[in-house]
Amino acid sequence: MSMAARASVLLVDDEQNIVKTVTIGLEAVGFEVAAFTEPLKALETLRERSFDLAFYDLKMSPVDGMELLRETRKISPFTTVILMTAHGSIDSAVEAIKLGAYDYIQKPFEFSELKLFAEKVFEHHAMKRELQELKRELREKNTGDIITRSPKMHAVLDLASQVAAGSITVLIQGESGTGKEMLSRLIHHNSPRREKPFVVVNCAAIPEQLLESELFGHVKGSFTGAVRDRVGRFEAAEGGTVFLDEIGDLALQTQVKLLRFLQSKEYERVGETETQKADVRVIAATNKNLDDAVTTGSFREDLFYRLNAVTLKLPPLRDRMEDVPLLVTHFLRKFGSNSELSTDAFMALRHYSWRGNVRELENVIERAVLLSHGSEIQLQHLPEQFQNLTGPANHMSLEEAERQHIVNVLRIAKDLEEAASILDIDPATLWRKRKKFQL
Repeated sequence: MSMAARASVLLVDDEQNIVKTVTIGLEAVGFEVAAFTEPLKALETLRERSFDLAFYDLKMSPVDGMELLRETRKISPFTTVILMTAHGSIDSAVEAIKLGAYDYIQKPFEFSELKLFAEKVFEHHAMKRELQELKRELREKNTGDIITRSPKMHAVLDLASQVAAGSITVLIQGESGTGKEMLSRLIHHNSPRREKPFVVVNCAAIPEQLLESELFGHVKGSFTGAVRDRVGRFEAAEGGTVFLDEIGDLALQTQVKLLRFLQSKEYERVGETETQKADVRVIAATNKNLDDAVTTGSFREDLFYRLNAVTLKLPPLRDRMEDVPLLVTHFLRKFGSNSELSTDAFMALRHYSWRGNVRELENVIERAVLLSHGSEIQLQHLPEQFQNLTGPANHMSLEEAERQHIVNVLRIAKDLEEAASILDIDPATLWRKRKKFQL
């Protein structure tokens, strides 16, 4: 990974040759190294400035690596500590890990081994710092709001805040699991109707023959099973908001009656001729393309235009991957977990395509919390489809790594031309590779 941030390292070993060798290795991957052969001087420096990483030799005098570790935990708890140990003292290194060291590297080590190890350690450190920052950010947020740092989502939320003050009909479009109902609640709670009811109707979950009764109500005896009068959802939401989820599944006959209500705020209960009125704002949502539904005749064009006064399009999670760490942190807290994520698990979550969007992420985190039993969440606690998503270095073949890299680029690029530019290949080559990997 890039070391552009110039991560700082405190290096302590009482052998001058080891200090020189390790310093060269760490600087080769971009670290800024403060090296010491005297542990007490290193401690003085640690009290004056902070370090991202610390590499300590285990056997030193007058202060050994274990004591340095203890002091570092007190002085600079966010520093990630690594022990360097000679053959034969592995048990001590394992004990140091129990006291808070992240890992150990055994001497003598190869130059290339040190560089790869250092990159892995810094990746872990950067992930921990990011999660700590996200926890701080979440503490400062109102958790009732939609959690995001994505510019695309902020643009949607800005438009939602503008339309909340009125009573105009709103259509929310987005894939399943993107938070359409949450956005509709946000609009309602920021509107003058906030003290009135917010009523949810899932148009796909109610049988067609019963949906009209659910929306508009019915009178006793209007059909078999109507043993008493029933108040419809519009009447129940008087003065408030009705959220019609999966509006694309509405039957054509019911679409006609909904269109009339949107135009005049008037309706009749099933089995009754007396006209009723209701002061209700309608927010509708769908995961379908209503333009296509209008073209095929399964959705009325006049109803579409009536619903489409203002359209809010929620981006899928794969188009706002910067929100994944923030959402992971939020869901860990929601499920009462103080668990940390291993580097592999965290990277797998960031590489996944999230077809089920935020709802899928929530389910994955809930599952991981249960399986981890409150300890660190490992890659093995995630579903099977995550096991090969920690990046090209995770025992992938060169061909697998190439495929995964192309998939990641295609996910973030706005079109194929931009993807080819990012990959530094011509569009024809990208076309051939997509065909080869069946993308």
